[in-house]
Amino acid sequence: MKLDILSDPVCPWCYIGKALLDRALTERPDHPFDIEWHPFQLNPDMEAGGRDRAAHLAEKLGGPDRAAEIQAQIDARAAEAGLTIDWAAITVTPNTLDAHRLIHWAGLDGRQGMVVDRLFAAYFRQGRDIGDPDVLADIAEDAGMDRAMVARLLATDADAESIRARDAHARDRGVTGVPTFIVGERQAVPGAQPAELWLDVIAEITGQGAPQPGTVTGDAPGANGPTQ
Repeated sequence: MKLDILSDPVCPWCYIGKALLDRALTERPDHPFDIEWHPFQLNPDMEAGGRDRAAHLAEKLGGPDRAAEIQAQIDARAAEAGLTIDWAAITVTPNTLDAHRLIHWAGLDGRQGMVVDRLFAAYFRQGRDIGDPDVLADIAEDAGMDRAMVARLLATDADAESIRARDAHARDRGVTGVPTFIVGERQAVPGAQPAELWLDVIAEITGQGAPQPGTVTGDAPGANGPTQ
């Protein structure tokens, strides 16, 4: 069964949401999901070279105090998921178009999950600029992709318009934030949901067939909550 995930690699709730999903998938290795990652830029108008992160967040979230408050909320949820975020190391909010292009190419190579993991680690734990083509080539190589080929592709506009079109299509369908998970092309699960919810979804699918059309809602933040 398809599990489509709309995400942005600079979204902390996406980072947390993937860890919680992975926890459930590890507990249920017989899960039925065929996972595909899809582009959604939190900052689609970000300049190509990115922006100073502190200035960007202060403007976007309403000042440094509000940004610090939101980061504390994120830290608490990240800790529950067994994750850490080195906020001090993150100095740039990048344009993620090229990161989404890399995720797309990784999917053609069967390495999407590996690349997504490495993008999250590079940004949230190492503070690397994932808008930098050299950083993206490093990530591709570490995930087993052809570094030289990825570097050549990044130097072109290959698939850029396709990524923008897929992002726009998601917005046209009503997606307003990420992470958003689409189960079986019918059921939307917004936000960083707990592993227990995913275990319930897997049990429903494997025990009773496909879930009924509709939307799973919950208190988990992310898809419509404060973000980066």
